[in-house]
This record gives sequence, C-alpha cells and structure tokens, in this order.
Amino acid sequence: MKNKIKIDFEHPKAVTVRKQIVKALAEYNLLEQGDKLMVCVSGGKDSAVLLALLGYIQKRAPYSYNLEAVMLDQKQPNFDATRFASWVREDLGIQLHIVEKDTYSVVTQKVQEGSTFCSLCSRLRRAILYDFATEKGFTKMALGHHRDDLNQTLLLNLFYTGKLSSMPPKLLSDDKRNIVIRPMIYVAEDDLIELSKLWQIPLLPCNLCGSQPNLKRKKMKVLLQELQKEIPHINESMLTAQSNIKLSHLRDESLFDFNNLKTDRTLATEKILNNPSPSSLSQSSLDFDDNDDSLF
Repeated sequence: MKNKIKIDFEHPKAVTVRKQIVKALAEYNLLEQGDKLMVCVSGGKDSAVLLALLGYIQKRAPYSYNLEAVMLDQKQPNFDATRFASWVREDLGIQLHIVEKDTYSVVTQKVQEGSTFCSLCSRLRRAILYDFATEKGFTKMALGHHRDDLNQTLLLNLFYTGKLSSMPPKLLSDDKRNIVIRPMIYVAEDDLIELSKLWQIPLLPCNLCGSQPNLKRKKMKVLLQELQKEIPHINESMLTAQSNIKLSHLRDESLFDFNNLKTDRTLATEKILNNPSPSSLSQSSLDFDDNDDSLF
C-alpha cells in the first residue's frame, strides 16, 4: 500500500487560494446548506486543487454540503487515471466517479484537419456531465476555471466573436437543469501551478486538445503575459472590469435606451451649488472614453 502524501493546507500559498475561494463562495452564494456538490475533475492542476480545497473548506464551513468528484474518461489513447484516482480517494478521502464515454472517436472523426477539437469536445463533455449530475441528484456542479481563464475568455469573445462575454461565477444551464459554479474566479493560475507541485498531485496530461498547435486560447495567454510586463496588474484590472460595467458607455441598445435620452440640467446645477469643489467632478472624467484627448 502506498504512503499517503501529506497535503499542507496551511502553507501560505494554500491559505491565499483558500481565502480567495471562500470569498467567491460568500459573494456569489455559490454553496448553500444541503447542497450536493459535484466537482468536475479532469486530472489537471486547476480542478485538482479546487477539489482538495473544497474538501478542506467543507470540514470548516458554517453550513453542511456533500462533496463528490466526477471524472470523464473520453477514451483518449493512453488515458490512465489510476494514480490520480488513488490520490482523490485515498489522499483526499473523497468519492470519485469515473464516467466512461468515447467522445474521442467522435471528435477526431467530425473535426476537419487543421481545426481545433476544443469546441466540439467541450460541448460533448458538458452534455455528458450535465446528464450525470441530473441523474445522480447533484444540486451544483463546480468547475476549475480561474481568474486567468476568465480574462482569456473575455479577449477570445472580444477578438473572435464580437461579444463582451466571459465566464460567470454562477450559471444556470440553458435547460434549467443544472447550476454551474466557479469558485476560483479570484485565483491566479501561477498559484495553482505552485500548489500542484507543492502537493505532488499526480496530474494527467490532455493528449487531445493540449497537444494542438495554434490554439486561440494559448494566443490570448501569451498576449496577456506580454502585456503584464508593462501593466503588472492587468489581470486584476480585467477581472474587476467584469463586475464594473458601464452600459451607457457601450452600445447595446437592448440594455440601454439611447434613443430616448433627455437632458436634465437641474441635477448638474444642484450638484455644483451643493459641492463646488473640484472633487465634485464625475469619476467618468477619469475614464478612457470620449473625454480622452488621445482620441483626437
């Protein structure tokens, strides 16, 4: 019998990530009393660290919830979850379900040469996991997306689909059957890499999409890494922007009524009379918008 790897949950990095997860859980009411939580694990670092910390948080939370892990075996060549499954069941003491569905053959047959597998693979994987969650009575599904994933997705949609859209912390599926939560929206990927090494997690490589060249998400990751050299807090700023939306400074007519805008100068006059100091200037004057001289 193998020796259990002692997981140091009180390591400073683990404490930092745990606090960020707890912050998201509290702010968005991600977990509630009596929830039956299904943590979707791939064998990668993100979902593995999430699973470990949710298990630790479960023992100290002010409410009770059940926690089980679910892994999808997509029948990729050389897929072997033995060591990872042992880590989950023995080192973490968490029940693990392995759902076997051959989506690998479907994806490799359907996707044209030169195209990426990600879109079709993710749709198939999501449908299988949604069905399993419903069948087994799980009330929530937890995914391992982190802060950097949210920012990369924001750029992907902006550059390639013409949408301002990212990954929400909590999502009701289109068919209304499942609620998806993302407890690691505040967590940096570098911290997850460090923790996975520190805890010696037996990770599984993705031989399907991870080996494909020219993935758009990889391009966004490299772009953000380059920008971070000049803008050190770019990831924090981009994450904050996703909860600090000014609809009047965009152009979505379904969300803001531009056609019926009317002036009301009495409000501005009252503000100046009541507070004539420079601090009464609107915060919008500090934004990069149509007041920015560099636009002219």
